[in-house]
Amino acid sequence: MSQVDYAAMSDEELRRYFLQHRDDKMALRFYLDRLNQRPHEIITTVDAPDFDAKIQAAIEQKMQAANNNGEASV
Repeated sequence: MSQVDYAAMSDEELRRYFLQHRDDKMALRFYLDRLNQRPHEIITTVDAPDFDAKIQAAIEQKMQAANNNGEASV
């Protein structure tokens, strides 16, 4: 079996590779490490008075982005 070069794969290629090779634990680890290296956006805090509105707006924004990228909405 040949070595897979996860670092050479784009995020999307790595995601697709893992979905096709779910038993490849190194692929999952590499993908999750990549995701964890990205900055995390804080949408709101639990005690914010407009918590529900901020969450709803974030969900709608994600759905809009997914639709614009040709992905199926959730």
